[in-house]
Amino acid sequence: MEFRYLGHSGLKVSSVTYGNWITHGSQVENDMATQCVHAALDAGITTFDTADVYANTVAEQVLGDALAGQRRESLEIFTKVYFPTGPKGHNDTGLSRKHIMESIDGSLSRLGTDYVDLYQAHRYDVETPLEETMQAFADIVRQGKALYIGVSEWTAEQLRAGHALAKELGFQLISNQPQYNMLWRVIESDVVPTSEELGISQIVWSPIAQGVLTGKYVPGQPLPEGSRATDEQGGAQFIQRYLDDEILHAVQKLKPIADELGLTLAQLSIAWVLQNQNVASALVGASRPEQIASNVAAAGVTLDGSVMEAIDSVIGHLAQDDPALTTSPEARLT
Repeated sequence: MEFRYLGHSGLKVSSVTYGNWITHGSQVENDMATQCVHAALDAGITTFDTADVYANTVAEQVLGDALAGQRRESLEIFTKVYFPTGPKGHNDTGLSRKHIMESIDGSLSRLGTDYVDLYQAHRYDVETPLEETMQAFADIVRQGKALYIGVSEWTAEQLRAGHALAKELGFQLISNQPQYNMLWRVIESDVVPTSEELGISQIVWSPIAQGVLTGKYVPGQPLPEGSRATDEQGGAQFIQRYLDDEILHAVQKLKPIADELGLTLAQLSIAWVLQNQNVASALVGASRPEQIASNVAAAGVTLDGSVMEAIDSVIGHLAQDDPALTTSPEARLT
């Protein structure tokens, strides 16, 4: 396993992070989820990412149970706050001081820990003053309930404003968690340069584009049974943008590139995002333990310039790179 510093901090994280969005508490039974977490540990993953909104808090509980008995100091546990949880009342969402201070306590209880290594604003809250949000995060850091603060899907301008307030309040904003893969490159033009300037790293989600970059979705053939594209509990809606015949044909053309390197398409895709030096870690999930070891094999793989050019020649013209697509909800979801 390769380890990288997270932002301009002394915290190191595994370059592959295990995340339990969609799977734990919904797609995967608890026993299998525990097996997946243990497989991640066996593969050298030390960094685990979740959120209170995943399966309406159940995913945090499942992860906490799966990590019980592990040496806490050897792990980096991340969670997030913003989206509606619990009964989803009028104050059960957003980045108000009330919601943040109540949410951190709930997350710590479910995760079975006294602190999280990274507490993340799951989206930008346009309805709460940023000063209120950042002051609440500062207090949580001072209380020892979170060691560092991060965000998810913030624009370059939002990162700059948040970073300035964090510095003024005496804590570090060290990470952003955006979607990033060969087909979704919206962070490259604005977010990444700004993050490099500010000392913020990316922890990227969907490095294999919800499974499309594994090559298992073949144009002209039925969707694989049991795949995310057939999941009616939420997975299918996230993958639809990629289920385009032109994209699926292009993905199949990546296979010879992966084969020549002795990689699977998933490994090639994870290795591709890790070539970006601003990316500290790639988030991967799993519904079966054997998927973990395969994905972890991408850690430490170097793709030279000719390989990166070959990938771009096949799929680059299909990639979405409009920075305006980095957005947060216009109003809280209640």
